[in-house]
Amino acid sequence: MSQEQLNTLKTAIEKGKELRTRALSRKEILEQQEKELLEEIRKLGVDPERMEEEIAKLQKEKDQLLKEIESLIPFDLIK
Repeated sequence: MSQEQLNTLKTAIEKGKELRTRALSRKEILEQQEKELLEEIRKLGVDPERMEEEIAKLQKEKDQLLKEIESLIPFDLIK
């Protein structure tokens, strides 16, 4: 193996280590953000495991309120 090949391999290894370090750092940041978001969700009184159910419930409630509002508007008088 030539010196040039060794240098190429060494550079590739160094870049790989650098990428790994950056990825681990990014992973740590994202894990901390996830922890903070889950904490905030719990403070709002929602179980993070039931988020989809809560969203569906709120969507249904919103739709019902919009229908109620529409039923209270006298559209026939507005025309």
